[in-house]
Amino acid sequence: MTDPFDQRIDDCRRRLEDTAAEAAVLFPSPNLTYLTGFEESPSERHLLLFVPRAGEPAFVAPAMYADQLAATPIDDVRLWDDGDDPVSLVAETLSDLDVDGGRVLVDDRMWALFTQNLRSVLPDAEFDLASVVFEDLRLRKDETELEALRRAGDIADRVSAKIRTRGEDVIGTTEADLAAEIERLLAASDGGDPAFETIVASGPNGARPHHHSGDREIEAGDPVVLDFGAFVDADLESGTARYPGDQTRTIVFGGEPSAEYREVHEVVREAQETAVEAVEPGVTAGEIDRAARSVIEDAGYGDAFVHRTGHGVGLEVHEPPYIVDGNDRELEPGMVFSVEPGIYLEGQFGVRIEDLVVVTDDGAEPLNDSPRGWQSET
Repeated sequence: MTDPFDQRIDDCRRRLEDTAAEAAVLFPSPNLTYLTGFEESPSERHLLLFVPRAGEPAFVAPAMYADQLAATPIDDVRLWDDGDDPVSLVAETLSDLDVDGGRVLVDDRMWALFTQNLRSVLPDAEFDLASVVFEDLRLRKDETELEALRRAGDIADRVSAKIRTRGEDVIGTTEADLAAEIERLLAASDGGDPAFETIVASGPNGARPHHHSGDREIEAGDPVVLDFGAFVDADLESGTARYPGDQTRTIVFGGEPSAEYREVHEVVREAQETAVEAVEPGVTAGEIDRAARSVIEDAGYGDAFVHRTGHGVGLEVHEPPYIVDGNDRELEPGMVFSVEPGIYLEGQFGVRIEDLVVVTDDGAEPLNDSPRGWQSET
């Protein structure tokens, strides 16, 4: 599979033209990884990528990154040593790229230190956020990204199936211990780091959508919300790009749950299925939220569905499009997002069912197919 970066840089230039911007300036962030395959944590050192509307991109970076940046598709790499003045190199680079004003887009994650440096070098520029360009670029996943997301979904499915077979053996296990076991299984199934803090929320803790797994022991008949996923590396010739899995199931490990739980689980399952079936190009993100929410409201639990129906997934676990009421963004082929309605009854239990889906030319491709029922296997 060939690297997609040349195409992405060309697409970025076209979007700069469309938005009348002279350049984008990127900082260590998912936007930078998207364009170059280079991933690094932010620091106090100037590490910036300049993408002009016309001409080739250029890195300004500390000399310690020479080897890593040589592996990226960017040929123009300008290095500075500790003791040098990186702001002077920034000014020189902008001059060489014929960027001396106009509209300049800065990475949404860029620290104030660096935006202030840019303002000092380009006093006549109008600054805006790079999301003006990058949100649209990153919304539709290319085949390299989709292949990685499919692998991440498959890993989550395999781990979900393995955990379900634990059955009554889970009784007496703490939430934290079960979360650690899930993360070990993710790694053993070819997953990388956990994509987010694994959620194991048992009994009344399940009524907290973002519960932190603790020392509560799982009891017979407890509904247990399991929300997890792992990063996988995209198949790239150069650079690094990681894509996450994200799946939620609510399972009872031994014992019999209450009749109310069974009812609520069925309502959530129907809401999730209805929302997935509603996905197709041209439908708005808000309509998908409404499809799920209407099922839950009709069942009398509307006040207990306390979050949006979903979120986009890509280089970030949470990114556009957000599947929330009022979002008029129309769905397009290649968009990837979660569908995860839930009902949360304070002091009792919670139920959430979540899959990732890809918008196709005529509907949706689910990235998860592990069982969605509440029963464990014995």
